[in-house]
Amino acid sequence: MKKESKAHFETIAIHAGYSPKNYHDSLTPPIYQTSTFTFSTMEQGASRFAGIEDGYIYSRLSNPTVEVLEERMAVLEEGEAALAFGSGMAAVSAALIGLTKKNDHILCSKGVYGCTYGLLQLLKEKYQIDYSFSELSTVDEIISNIQENTACIFLETPINPTMKLIDLALVAKIAKEKGVKVVVDNTFLTPYLQKPLTLGCDLVVHSGTKYIGGHGDVIAGIIVGGQETIQYLKRTIQKDIGGIISPFDAWLLLRGIKTLAVRMDRHCENAEKLHSCLKGHSKIKAVYYPGDKDHPDYKIMNRQMKKGGGVLSFELEGTYEDALKAVNALKLIPIAVSLGDAETLIQHPASMTHAVVPEEARQKMGISNQLLRLSVGLEAWEDIWEDLKQALDTLL
Repeated sequence: MKKESKAHFETIAIHAGYSPKNYHDSLTPPIYQTSTFTFSTMEQGASRFAGIEDGYIYSRLSNPTVEVLEERMAVLEEGEAALAFGSGMAAVSAALIGLTKKNDHILCSKGVYGCTYGLLQLLKEKYQIDYSFSELSTVDEIISNIQENTACIFLETPINPTMKLIDLALVAKIAKEKGVKVVVDNTFLTPYLQKPLTLGCDLVVHSGTKYIGGHGDVIAGIIVGGQETIQYLKRTIQKDIGGIISPFDAWLLLRGIKTLAVRMDRHCENAEKLHSCLKGHSKIKAVYYPGDKDHPDYKIMNRQMKKGGGVLSFELEGTYEDALKAVNALKLIPIAVSLGDAETLIQHPASMTHAVVPEEARQKMGISNQLLRLSVGLEAWEDIWEDLKQALDTLL
């Protein structure tokens, strides 16, 4: 299936980038679990290394199973090309390192994943690449925060874990006028719910570990963007730093992608139900979910998202000790820091995913000690709510 195909998302997720006829009629893409590839002649090897002849050389450079995944993700995100990595942070690192040089500046959304924050700090301390945060909510604010040495804007939307949204078309328009690249972490929504490239952004990154894989059994990352940028990252950052994905892990993502649309619909349906239930509980101070009509960014959601997503955060009335008591009282829902799995997962951002972020910075991001993040799974929503309610009722 070609990238220009007009097939629906669900069909593309199953067929794009693969033809059984090219793989001995195997219905499922084979796993090419090999480190290296042989050449028919020495001349052929030299020709492939020189880039004169297409073909495989070494799985750190390219692999047939991985290429099927990359082709499929490129089509789903409506990008020209994609690169697969060994983790989401390998993808984020490749994007930020590839787009910057010494003394550059990165403008970020006001709130990023804890390890992304750690990477930004490392780039600043070791390579003099500065960074700053912005709400990115108005034209004047975006323009005033773009510096002469700003190389790229890196943002999450929804922001983890506060679920604030950013108008991607607005940011992309201003960034383009200033000659600045825009990188969007699309992990929380996947291309099924949001397509940043179609709104003018330059690169999309994913932790494939989450919804793309969908089953909590693989660590992986993806970058999607223009052909020229992706090829540059492939020839340099990925090749030389080596944060590649294994063929088997690529195969696991391909398997997960086939059910992505079906799973995302269920994640969203469950999240909508739980959001309503949580809002009605007396021990809940606030619920943060983009699909809430009272969410301050609801209009943005309607413009750039298909649905509200499968993650929500909620803030408890009380103290950190109350959060501790409620979470420890859960019986069905595991305490774990990932998201996008079949299982509903809960975590405490201030002490877990964002623990690396200094407390003052966390507070500015809106991450209080009473904030909990819920990755809504595929169980019956009634069973999830029953567990949440009995845990919350221990605080009454």
